[in-house]
Amino acid sequence: MAAGRGQPDRDDGAGAVSRRHISLDALNFFLADANGALGPYLNVFLVTQLGWSRFLAGQVTTISGLIGLVAQTPVGMAIDATRAKRAVVLIALAVLAVGATVIFAAPSYWPILIANSAIAVTGGVFGPAVAILTLGLFSRQERARRMGRNSAFDHAGNITIALIAGAVGWLFGQRAVFLLAPFFAVLAACAVLSLPRASIDLTQERLREARMDRAGEQRPDEHEHGRAHIPWRPLAALAVCAMLFHFANAPLLPLVGQKLALANRAWATPLMSLCIVAAQLVMLPVALLAGRKADQWGRKPVLLLGFAVLCARAALYTVSDNSVWLIAVQLLDGIGAGIWGVLLPLVVADLMAGTGRYNSALGMILTAQGIGASFSGLALGWIVDHAGYNTAFTVAACIAALALTVLYCTLPETLDRAALGKA
Repeated sequence: MAAGRGQPDRDDGAGAVSRRHISLDALNFFLADANGALGPYLNVFLVTQLGWSRFLAGQVTTISGLIGLVAQTPVGMAIDATRAKRAVVLIALAVLAVGATVIFAAPSYWPILIANSAIAVTGGVFGPAVAILTLGLFSRQERARRMGRNSAFDHAGNITIALIAGAVGWLFGQRAVFLLAPFFAVLAACAVLSLPRASIDLTQERLREARMDRAGEQRPDEHEHGRAHIPWRPLAALAVCAMLFHFANAPLLPLVGQKLALANRAWATPLMSLCIVAAQLVMLPVALLAGRKADQWGRKPVLLLGFAVLCARAALYTVSDNSVWLIAVQLLDGIGAGIWGVLLPLVVADLMAGTGRYNSALGMILTAQGIGASFSGLALGWIVDHAGYNTAFTVAACIAALALTVLYCTLPETLDRAALGKA
């Protein structure tokens, strides 16, 4: 197998493959913990423990978020430009650990703003870097299932951090939660270092794919001469779909949380936690299933299913204000988000095979995704203030339907079955 993949010096025995799987499992699990230890808790900490105004707390998180958004594509280009993929992850983990420690040790405006901005930039490293490591470690035939497994362990990590952070915050105070990030960053770094560097030969993998045409025949190596074709039209279609999907999806959980809080003020926080953990529990098996079906059905049918579920979910929120109903409908988030998390890196890998620009393209899509998510909260919040929750949910359902239509009409099927069979 190794020689067929352009890596003749690598051991692809069952033991080596198993070690690569275990190392990536651990990396995805601990990266979820390292990332998840900060975001959901920072705003609450700033307002309730430091006494900041909501405007000031929002200013810090908004500025940091915008900096992370702007950095997304350049970060992807930087990952493409270096062959030291493991080192990129290790540097990002170090920045994350230092940033979280600064927030814990120096909780004032400028240290928190600078630290949180640095953390926001590193947030754009982990997903693309793990995806490109996966492409380098596993063949075409293994990729879809491995991406699904990556996503499943990421969701398992998110569930774990929600439980651990809740216990740490209850026992030692909210401020102690920020020390979880450096702790899990160290564990993630150990997982990175356990990945065999000799097995990651992405240059050879990309060149091999660049020499194959759609029929599986050999063709001139365009990548070596800098003339690799970039499929701009399907990339643009995917970017628009990502922006519309997240415009519709991002504000739904906060709006549902508000409705639950208004109806059950004493149970607001436990109910919100229940929504988050329940959706993550659904995402875990969905991610594994999506990884399996992506090669059987094709990428586009699985994506269409995820977009259709989002449309239905937004519409179903308007049926009843009952808390049990709202939480039950929120479980559908696990299907839509679970599918998107697996299929996005796969579709980008399909489109960018042979170009050497995988992370640049993924960064562009994630930037579009972030733009949709960033502006949707403001837009739907304004609609809630002026027309109520059901109107906002209806608008979200319409945007999701538009995303589904754009996906169906503009994005081609990206799975190359001929190449998959010859991998």
